[in-house]
Amino acid sequence: MKGLALPLCFLNQSSGYIFHACLFTELEDVMIVIQSQRNSYHARRSGQRKVEILQQAARLGQVTSAMLCYNLPIFLYTLIHVLLFVKYGHSASWLFFIEEETKVTLSALLEVLNRYPAQEEWFLGKRLHDNEASIIHHYAFSEDPSSFSYPDTTAGWALSAPLLKRLTERIRSENLKSDFTIDLKHEIALFIWEEGHGPKLTAVPEFCTQPRDGCATAFTTYLPDCGHPVSKNDVFVAVKTCQKFHSDRVPVVKATWEKESGFLEYYSDVTDASIPTVSLGVSNTERGHCGKTFAILRRFLGKAVPKADWLLIVDDDTLISLPRLRQLLRCYDPKEAVSLGERYGYGLTQKGYSYTTGGGGMVLSRTAVSRLLSSSCGCYSDDAPDDMVLGRCFTTLGVPITHSPLFHQARPDDYSEEMISTQHAISFHKHWNVDPVAVYRYWLQDTRPRDEL
Repeated sequence: MKGLALPLCFLNQSSGYIFHACLFTELEDVMIVIQSQRNSYHARRSGQRKVEILQQAARLGQVTSAMLCYNLPIFLYTLIHVLLFVKYGHSASWLFFIEEETKVTLSALLEVLNRYPAQEEWFLGKRLHDNEASIIHHYAFSEDPSSFSYPDTTAGWALSAPLLKRLTERIRSENLKSDFTIDLKHEIALFIWEEGHGPKLTAVPEFCTQPRDGCATAFTTYLPDCGHPVSKNDVFVAVKTCQKFHSDRVPVVKATWEKESGFLEYYSDVTDASIPTVSLGVSNTERGHCGKTFAILRRFLGKAVPKADWLLIVDDDTLISLPRLRQLLRCYDPKEAVSLGERYGYGLTQKGYSYTTGGGGMVLSRTAVSRLLSSSCGCYSDDAPDDMVLGRCFTTLGVPITHSPLFHQARPDDYSEEMISTQHAISFHKHWNVDPVAVYRYWLQDTRPRDEL
């Protein structure tokens, strides 16, 4: 494998998303794909990462040719757009994915890829595995969860051209999964493995999250320093509860994270002055809480509660770090329509939509709430799934669903310990088979002082 050329970048808008393609075409060796999102903050960060890659290539002293770089949303089926972009991909020996906060040393990356014959099928990355059967992975490999590996996308992962070609042919000829998309990393690995017909992930020690000697990549953080955290009073917190959980779930909120809030209200099916709760006149439903959530949205824009830039809607069994959330929100502009949380997808291959999961916490800018309530989109029933209805509505309105892996729809045990131990998690969900206070203290409570803004 030979040296890299200084790339020339251009923009291509496809399917409503911004694509910056990055291809070193002089020797047609490596296409680097920068995973990003449509929100302005993420577009800036991926642009900065692209510039860093260009500068590295320039320091190698090579001749200018062309480089394509994609900004793509972080869910499985946008991979289709990359795989089918064959007028560029056919000439590359490797496709290398990074995230916008992944730093790459190009010379070291080329040394790593040189070890693997590019004419063979390779799926390379830093290995993650489940310690126990996980609900977010549909309890796959329940007899031996550690037997299946999937890539830590923060460290970067690579596909060789022969594998890329076969995946492209599969995508063109097969009816792809069209229900729920939950965890990109795991679902990509399953798709590539193809029940034993394709390669498993090959672990590459030089693909790193923590920087050390010999690494080709390193990850910075999902919780960047964008300045002072937003004020407590800029975040209005809405906790959804019901009478049967007043005595067990609500006390956990009060014992853990409630004290970190500026404005917080509990919304229930009954008024309970001891908490206190607010009844919105919507009966409790056993499944879905769309009617209650839309009542919360209307109340947020009304005069009954203090005006705030941000609305956080959580369940009564959500555990959350409000100081970390306020730090993250400094990176976003509340004047934009922002829907932020852990993103899932539904029916993405059949013109479906993405949505932020309710259990992990749904964060909406005031602008996003205003746009939603000004539209005709809403609940088809009070017990419709509120998070999915919001996702469908925002997709219809052209509001991007912004993903942060710091929000978690499930418990810590449902995620790779190696992965979440390097995060500054913002939320977890469910009290099932765990001590929720202990979970909060271990994973979410900061021991160092925080600004009391």
